[in-house]
Amino acid sequence: MAQAIVQTETGGPEVLTLVEAPDPVPAADEVVVRIEAAGVNPVDAKQRSGARPLPPITEPRHLGFDGAGVVTAVGSAVQGMAAGDRVAIRDTRGTYATALAVPAAHTAALPDAVSAAEGAALAIPAGTAYQCLRSLDVGEGDLLLLHAGSGAVGQAAIQFAVDRGAEVIATGSPATHDRLRALGAIPVVYGDGLQERIREAADGREITVALDAAGTDEAIAASLALVADRDRIATIVRGPDAAELGIRAFSGGSPIPLTAQEQAWRAEALPVTIALIADGRFSVEFGPELPLAEAAQAHRLIEEHAVRGKIILRP
Repeated sequence: MAQAIVQTETGGPEVLTLVEAPDPVPAADEVVVRIEAAGVNPVDAKQRSGARPLPPITEPRHLGFDGAGVVTAVGSAVQGMAAGDRVAIRDTRGTYATALAVPAAHTAALPDAVSAAEGAALAIPAGTAYQCLRSLDVGEGDLLLLHAGSGAVGQAAIQFAVDRGAEVIATGSPATHDRLRALGAIPVVYGDGLQERIREAADGREITVALDAAGTDEAIAASLALVADRDRIATIVRGPDAAELGIRAFSGGSPIPLTAQEQAWRAEALPVTIALIADGRFSVEFGPELPLAEAAQAHRLIEEHAVRGKIILRP
């Protein structure tokens, strides 16, 4: 029997329970993956609590979208994959488990140089950051203002932007500034006087593009004040009021869905990021690793902002 974390009602972390489930069997276009690591993302907690609305729960709802592990079975229509392959998983509900049937198209090969924890840490945050930068056409000559640079999406965005030839000013608490510098960004502390500190960091250069991963009023105000082209200001948090603000939103509760191209960029990000890690050009900051049975504690930590770095569940 497999094991999985499920919920039967919305609520606090205590609604998460570990249950036994039948061993998964792959459909024709699927592979079964023995999960070695599952990434915990803020959206997991938002969906669990009801803060990010989903249809009513009519059967046990599985959790987690990001993971990594080893293929144990291959569907009849899958080509080029075999038992024993190491893979990362994207966009497949239920990675908080010991095993999962996954569409083969939602996997990416993991080379030996990339750990299961690294593979499990990527799909949502790196996919979001990569798509946002592609949508905003960030590249050489740009100076990017990034709010909440120390989060998983923020750290990924810094690294993608630098790799694409842009410069980055990133907001974060003083405790995160060494990490932001190590990734190639100019760190700026948020709070009163933010716009003035950003201007000082820019040192006379024009800030050409902004990405908000914080969602605060001061982050939005600074972006509007410092970036002339509204079409190059985006948020991943303030989706519901982005149109009213005159800026772009990529998910974050936005009523406007991602385009097919934006979805394709999110999918493309996983193999791209894995290759960058293998090449030593991308790194993940890790927080605690917890046993699968302690998924509720992982959600408490992420909701309370109690730890820095990516939280990983280990079956």
